[in-house]
Amino acid sequence: MLRRVAALRPPPPRLAAPAGAMAAPYSSKSTSIPQKQQRVRDHAFDRIMEVQKRVRRFHALHSLLLYAAAPTAASRGGGSGAVSVPFARLGALARRQLRLAPLDAGRFLLRHAHAFHLFLHPVHRMLHARLTPRAAAALRAEADAVAAAIPCASVLRLRKLLLLAPPHRRLRVENIHLLRRDLGLPDDFAESVIQANPSLFRLTPDGFVEFVPSPTDPPDLTVAAVERARERHYRDHSSPGSDEEDARFAFPIRFPPGFKIGKYFRIAVWKWQRLPYASPYADVSGHDLRSLEAQRRMEKRAVAAVHELLSLTVEKRTTLERLALFRDALGVPKKIKEFLLKYQGIFYISTRGNQGKLHTVFLREAYYKGELLELNAVHEARQKLEELLMMNTQKANLDRMFTSMGRGWDELGGNRRGGAELRDEFLGDGGGRKRTTDTDGADSGEDSGVESLYIE
Repeated sequence: MLRRVAALRPPPPRLAAPAGAMAAPYSSKSTSIPQKQQRVRDHAFDRIMEVQKRVRRFHALHSLLLYAAAPTAASRGGGSGAVSVPFARLGALARRQLRLAPLDAGRFLLRHAHAFHLFLHPVHRMLHARLTPRAAAALRAEADAVAAAIPCASVLRLRKLLLLAPPHRRLRVENIHLLRRDLGLPDDFAESVIQANPSLFRLTPDGFVEFVPSPTDPPDLTVAAVERARERHYRDHSSPGSDEEDARFAFPIRFPPGFKIGKYFRIAVWKWQRLPYASPYADVSGHDLRSLEAQRRMEKRAVAAVHELLSLTVEKRTTLERLALFRDALGVPKKIKEFLLKYQGIFYISTRGNQGKLHTVFLREAYYKGELLELNAVHEARQKLEELLMMNTQKANLDRMFTSMGRGWDELGGNRRGGAELRDEFLGDGGGRKRTTDTDGADSGEDSGVESLYIE
């Protein structure tokens, strides 16, 4: 009798999963893409951001170095590599503007001795910092590559970016200024690109730049990058079949390693790939969006708009904060991070950098195993600086630089205690740097590549 009564009782409620537990993804049998998805890490992209953390810190310190040397740089008549400033002023600016800890600026300069050089000034008897010639040459190579791309590539990227903002085809100059490095534009693009081409761009008094039609525009100016990829797919598959029909409105998708794909999720992606949508360059301001089907098509158009903006960048990536500046022009929802996480096969969001506060959006199809597939002159010039920052200081002899610093260790650490901490970290507990042997068999007593560059 008790067994019959127990069988009639309702089943006990299921306990909620703990806050830290991972929910089973895509357990629903719905054939639509889930609105909220958990981000799956891709270590190939995260390794790129580990390098970019050093690059951002380098550019921040270099900007402070130029700012500190601005009153005297013109009188010295040298480039950025020949400018030197007292480290006390550079460290104070780094603590105040970059919010660095007291020892972080000096530690970064010592760990990247191939990019920064510390020495005791022969006249002022103060510790000074400057760029190495190799770092200055890498910056000049990037500036030359950006300047060489202005007549054709930079103008084309800017015009296509303005076309992504229908119907008025105008954007704020300050928003483009924040995106200038990703687009490969110079710092003075307002003068060298916009004002230098009055037949292509128009600056308005309220701080906007507008698109000006020109008869010299190429016929494929409004053709998106994903459409060109589909054309290549059609050429590779000459025989007609179902694959061509599936790829008519499809995007290249490559999910990150460890991304679990269920049967119903696979069906949802297949249905989404076949969903038609309007071009990101088309004006859809007058479309009726009351139906669910129209909203789905507009959402796919927003994916195409973000895809096209990332395709216009030099390295096929940008930060989420910069992407949010163009949210209204691209038609992207307010919760842009959740929107992009729905399409992890197309985009990847990396949280490496600035203690997880910085989000970088990658275009997955443009990379393979952490390497950019389509190289360009600006990216190759930036790679030289990245390689310089990733070089191990043990591969170079820094004894002469440490010796030339003299009593500058206390100044480098802010006080005697901080200087002793840095000295023990880089010279060892015994007060002397260990002698190492390089690959050529020469010991550390010989001149290194870093020091020999200063013999002019």
